[in-house]
Amino acid sequence: MTSVLRLIAILSLLLIPALALPDAGSRPSGCPTLDATDPATRASLMQYVCYYSAPPGAPGHQAKDPTELPEDLEWTPANGRDLVFSHTKSVYWVHLEVRNPGTERSAWYLKVNYPLLDEVTFWQTGDGITETLATGDQRPFASRAVDYRYFLLPVTLDGGETRSLTIRIHSNGALNVPLSFETAAEVIARSNHLTLTHGLFYGALLVFAVFNLLLFFSSGTGYYFYNAFYLAALGLFLFAMGGFANQYFWPDNASFANTSIPLSLSLCALAMILFGRSFLEVERRTISETVLKGQAWFCIGFLLLTLILPYNKTILLNTVLAMTVISSLFIIAAVRWKQGYQPAIWYLMAWLIMLVGGLIYALAAFGYLTDFLAREALMQSAVGGQVILLNYAMVQRWRLLNQKLLDVEHNARTELEFKVHERTAQLRNTMRELEKANRKLSTMSLNDALTGLHNRRHLNNIFPELCAEARRTSQPLTLALVDADHFKSINDTWGHGFGDTCLQFIAEMLTRHVKRPRDVAIRFGGEEFALLLPGTDAAGALNVCSALLQDIASTPLLGPDGTEVRMTLSAGIASLNPGETQNQLFERADEALYRAKSEGRNRAQLSDTIAAE
Repeated sequence: MTSVLRLIAILSLLLIPALALPDAGSRPSGCPTLDATDPATRASLMQYVCYYSAPPGAPGHQAKDPTELPEDLEWTPANGRDLVFSHTKSVYWVHLEVRNPGTERSAWYLKVNYPLLDEVTFWQTGDGITETLATGDQRPFASRAVDYRYFLLPVTLDGGETRSLTIRIHSNGALNVPLSFETAAEVIARSNHLTLTHGLFYGALLVFAVFNLLLFFSSGTGYYFYNAFYLAALGLFLFAMGGFANQYFWPDNASFANTSIPLSLSLCALAMILFGRSFLEVERRTISETVLKGQAWFCIGFLLLTLILPYNKTILLNTVLAMTVISSLFIIAAVRWKQGYQPAIWYLMAWLIMLVGGLIYALAAFGYLTDFLAREALMQSAVGGQVILLNYAMVQRWRLLNQKLLDVEHNARTELEFKVHERTAQLRNTMRELEKANRKLSTMSLNDALTGLHNRRHLNNIFPELCAEARRTSQPLTLALVDADHFKSINDTWGHGFGDTCLQFIAEMLTRHVKRPRDVAIRFGGEEFALLLPGTDAAGALNVCSALLQDIASTPLLGPDGTEVRMTLSAGIASLNPGETQNQLFERADEALYRAKSEGRNRAQLSDTIAAE
């Protein structure tokens, strides 16, 4: 009997390799498994990544699925290095093993922090399942798993589960594959930070462009228009390079999304020439004027070629053209400065910054430098510095011209003096009108015209901030939704004019009872109001609402016919719970308001969740 058991044991040991799963031996050697729950491990992601470069004709170049790769494929560990490759026709395969050693089901995102990749296909396999996501900027933007300019792969792991993540990447130009493995909170935090940065950057470009355009219309000076044209073209180019244009402008036209990059770069180069020629006052029939005119025709020709040639050729040609134009303008500015044209020094410094920033950005975009995000931020800083210096140069030029006008004014006739003052007055008036319009627009966009309270847009802006602050500081935040009872009957009986009077009366009462500086009263609908009470718990909010409702009910109004009208309000109150979203908080307050209405109106009702606690 013992001999039989020994024989069975020996046979079992011999059969174990034959019964092993087929994919167990295909895992790339030298690439350890990533602990998805460890932030430090996720931060050193590239220590766990392997990749394989498949040039044309090599195994894996024509493969469309990881199962088609040879089993003896030699994967290369990244060893902490970013995956950045200059102009290449190779197909790149990237592999990562991730594991959730915890006991609970959790979710992460594998993110490729570079938007300009033609073909990106994700596979994740484990526990007998395989999920595939095929995307890239050669596909409609809707092919992405998440509506985001970068490529995100959601990865959800049960406790103790291990997944194999494989990416196939192919692109006609340079290839940047900056990878990160992040939690949803980390993705949102980084996205919020970048949204703020990009919003400030593109917002500033837009403001400067509109400002220069207004100066052109008010003064008729050509270089203001060319500067506005340059800022718009530069903003469009960076917007397209950052993946925003593909996301927001033409998400369903992948072909034009790629074409728009060299196209906007050509427009940018043309705008540089027109602005530089006008601002530097390049004289006719000089070498500088001939060079700029020739480059301008090259820009127009390259614009046409962009619509004909493939992207990988036009982006290279237009980049060389743009760098040539920047270098030429830098040299011409130096010449004009030596000729005694004083504003050229600021123009020279502006293009020096742009030359350095543009060169570094181009090297990163073409795969010769790593960390494209840092280079993008550097380029934005360079553009910001250039815009400031260019506008300061225009101020200096304006001062120079103003001094010349003053010199002429001293010896000119009264009519010429009148024209100079008239032009100056027009400019100052335009600036005052612009400032006045901006203040009026800012007030109108955030305040309700009828009641003077903040409007729904202000609610949408401040509500997420107050929720985030409450979560961060663990301080209470209470939302009270207030609605006028039987308001339709008021409008039907006395007309909408008296209804507006009632709304103003409610707004006055809200302002009277919401006394603390940080408390916010909002009208976000017809007869619907909201109170945001940071630092106030549900009980405190109930006291505020009860006093408000009692004050409203005890204060009569006189109708148009002299009839005494008494109004009542209903209120629903909810405080932010841990882990709760702003939408959930709003829904609970709305449910409490509905219960207050259904239970007889003229009352304040707490949310059930608050009551239970």
